[in-house]
Amino acid sequence: MCWDDRMNHPPVTMLWEQVDPARTLTERAGFTDAAAAVHWLTSTVSAHWDLPVDSCDRLVLSDRNVLAWLSTTRGRMLAKWSVAPERFARLSALADLVRWLHQSGLPVSAPLPARSGALQIEVDGVSIALQRVIESPMLDAGDPRQVHAAGAVLARLHLALAEHPGRERVIGPSQPHDAAGMTAWLGAAGAHLPSAAVRNLRDRLADAPGLDAPVQLLHGDYRSANILCSGAEVAAVLDFEELRRDRCVDELARSAVLLGTRFHDWGPVPTGTHAHLLAGYETVRRLTASERVWWDLLRLHYTLVFVPHGDDPAGWAGSALDLSRHS
Repeated sequence: MCWDDRMNHPPVTMLWEQVDPARTLTERAGFTDAAAAVHWLTSTVSAHWDLPVDSCDRLVLSDRNVLAWLSTTRGRMLAKWSVAPERFARLSALADLVRWLHQSGLPVSAPLPARSGALQIEVDGVSIALQRVIESPMLDAGDPRQVHAAGAVLARLHLALAEHPGRERVIGPSQPHDAAGMTAWLGAAGAHLPSAAVRNLRDRLADAPGLDAPVQLLHGDYRSANILCSGAEVAAVLDFEELRRDRCVDELARSAVLLGTRFHDWGPVPTGTHAHLLAGYETVRRLTASERVWWDLLRLHYTLVFVPHGDDPAGWAGSALDLSRHS
């Protein structure tokens, strides 16, 4: 193996946190530097996947996870490992779920089995998985074709997750929204929210019908950063680590509001983008009458959630007012 400078010293960055990445690599992941991390990683991938690594292009840290982009004899790979033992059982269950989704025909990035057959292995106090890099750009929320396709894939994903045979084994948070809880949140949310939008949502919640939909597994973070597209098609849905339990329309509404967000760009998208996502979704799964009411309520709720205190350069308050007037 040729240990050139690129192999020994790949760039180390943070996915979204504004902290020193080199120090974080040591404090959270336990490596003295990038070279030590790469040496451990190449040895681990070789031993457990029987896969020689030619180079490591970069290391990215997110919370207590490390991601590494590798060039190998079988193409580009992404290794991802966690140093949080309390998450290991959930990560294993998620790996099984994503593999099952892949085998069911969903466009996801499936983990590659190790020599043992395991999809997520525990070694040296970490839990690690390996998957192929999908060379496609993130969804462009300004492209109606891609947004429509993303809606259809989200509906397919919801139908599949409802039937996943291991769905009871996957641990995930469950805090479904209801009218009482959202009204209470509005009462405590603060004066920074646009008052007209708050009044509009409070009044509509008072007359809202019950939501006749079951609580089930959902992706949990369906937005541009986690949706790769090739032309007008979805090439892959990534990152199931935020998997949670709620109602399908809740995720559909939240995804509409956050669809354009990536890692450092959290701004609202036009309501026309919401409509394209819904239209794509309903080519696969039609909303019920009560879901359609809650589609409007939840979009306004989630938009209000992201209105910041102080300056609002992204325009979340304006987006909330627009939704309150036209939905």
